Amino acid sequence: MRIAFLSILLFFLSVTAWSQQRQYSTKNSEAIKYFAQAGQNIDEHYYDDAIDNLLKAINEDSKFVEAHAQLGDVYRTRHMYKQAIEQYLKVIDLNPEFNRGIYLKIGETEIYEAKYPQAQQHLEKYLTYPDITPQNNEFAQKLITDAKFSIQAIQHPVPFKPINMGPNINTAYDEYLPVGTADESMLIFTRKINNNEDFYKSLKIKGKWDTATYLSSRINTDQYNEGAQSLSQDGKFLFFTGCNRPDGLGRCDIYISKKLGDDWGKPFDLSAPVNTSGWESQPSISADGRTLYFVSNKKGGYGGYDIWKSTLTDKGWGEPENLGPNINTAYNEQSPFIHPDDSTLYFCSNGWPGLGNKDLFVSRLGKDGKWQKPQNLGYPINTNGDENGLTLTAYGTYAFFASDNANLGGFGGYDIYTFELPANLRPHIVTYVKGNVADAKTKEPLEAAVEIIDLEKNKPVYQDYSNQDDGDFLATLTTGKDYALNISKSGYLFYSANFSLIGYKEQKPFHIKALLEPIEVGNKVILKNIFFDTNKFDLKRESKTELTKLIEFLAVNPTVHIEISGHTDNVGADLANQILSENRAKSVYQYLISNGIPAARLVYKGYGKTQPIAPNVTEEDKALNRRTEFMIIAK
Repeated sequence: MRIAFLSILLFFLSVTAWSQQRQYSTKNSEAIKYFAQAGQNIDEHYYDDAIDNLLKAINEDSKFVEAHAQLGDVYRTRHMYKQAIEQYLKVIDLNPEFNRGIYLKIGETEIYEAKYPQAQQHLEKYLTYPDITPQNNEFAQKLITDAKFSIQAIQHPVPFKPINMGPNINTAYDEYLPVGTADESMLIFTRKINNNEDFYKSLKIKGKWDTATYLSSRINTDQYNEGAQSLSQDGKFLFFTGCNRPDGLGRCDIYISKKLGDDWGKPFDLSAPVNTSGWESQPSISADGRTLYFVSNKKGGYGGYDIWKSTLTDKGWGEPENLGPNINTAYNEQSPFIHPDDSTLYFCSNGWPGLGNKDLFVSRLGKDGKWQKPQNLGYPINTNGDENGLTLTAYGTYAFFASDNANLGGFGGYDIYTFELPANLRPHIVTYVKGNVADAKTKEPLEAAVEIIDLEKNKPVYQDYSNQDDGDFLATLTTGKDYALNISKSGYLFYSANFSLIGYKEQKPFHIKALLEPIEVGNKVILKNIFFDTNKFDLKRESKTELTKLIEFLAVNPTVHIEISGHTDNVGADLANQILSENRAKSVYQYLISNGIPAARLVYKGYGKTQPIAPNVTEEDKALNRRTEFMIIAK
């Protein structure tokens, strides 16, 4: 916004300066007449008429410097940059010292036309003049930085092979802002028809994107624009921007809608403190659904549009926090996309060094919990045009973006493209777990509480419910960590699973079928997140998560009595295995008692190698046999 303001300010100041001069570089009365008429056209915002009159003035006197200068300004305002540069160069040729502001204007315009060496030369010339205002000095220095960066970027291009997503997605209309689910089964994007923006979706069927369809009449409207959306990784929640809606707080607000079967529920305004009387837009929700990134021009920012975040608390969305000076500048930062690794942020900016207009950047979360200074994605991903709206697949290998670049061979207007992201620009490797929860007896789907916990930090990274219609859930997992999965529902034993992603480099998801057993005598649960060192029975710190879940289960079901059992594989002496298994069961027994569970409700027993659940052949099978269980013995 600041760049645009400076450009407009320079334009109108120059128009005033040209029109107020008493002595022109021409004596031709007809030329002066046309020039004066052009000034009036500009005052009335009739720019096409102004161009026509200025061309007539120049036709009367080709050396009419003021006419060339003003024509360059009008062309620049109309984004006719090539024509503007021609006029500014004519001014410099006729009178190099006519007006120092010409060098700032041509430098800015040459950056927009990717003429970076020329821009640098003209901007450096501008800075040789005395008494330049601090504002213009800062602006010129910023543009020189852009020019220098661009020259280097073009000399060191990054791999970039965009692929049009085809006629099932793209049409003669504008399509843009694509976002997908973690399993890449659904893509939602914006399509603009007759100046009305609506959401469309495409489903991936047998590896191909199906013909896009209208998303929902509950979200899309005829009278308002819906756009700039973010989709939760499981596809259950859609955050989007709605402008000028009667239930909004400001010009543009952020709304949320929940998927209900094959349709979507009524959208709700997020309200304060996220939305204000100002402009809030372009949401991006974190993988755990607890942090919302968005764009606002609210007070307290660094200038223009800034990126903010709000964290979900027990009382709702918290007070927004600005992402700070390593992300936001005095110019515009927009289109945030937080990757499912929750530590890699992509966004666009015209404040950080770039190739002109808005460029795409990536910033990574440091060990100190602060965002690091961003990295430009490089040329030719970024150009002198306007790049924004980048999103990624959960695996981080491929990116989506929209472009109206005719050289890419689209279907018309803005089309959606995908490309393989260079390795150094990718986020951390993530995968996902996709599960289905059902009753073990009836096989009917269940709505159950699903929680995934970072075992090292003992901190939830995912908390939600399986879908009540089909029992499905989906959660992304960042590699390099160990996770516990717990699925619970009243009246059932909980389900336990473990995902070890330390050293994990595959792009392969986990698929599970969680069959919940009712609380009945004889039913068992394998505690897959109880850990011991080899041949030892001291509980490891990472076991606390599972033990806490077991304590909660026993507290909620106070009449239940359980047997805790330890089991080993067939490696080693039978007696040693028997003793080890009994001591491990006893360690769990003692932990539960020390945390308030009455001893009368508990028994423990070691079974050694006598109850294998898999053949003791492979290391994987032996690991399955080394386990801790609990069984209902009374209820």
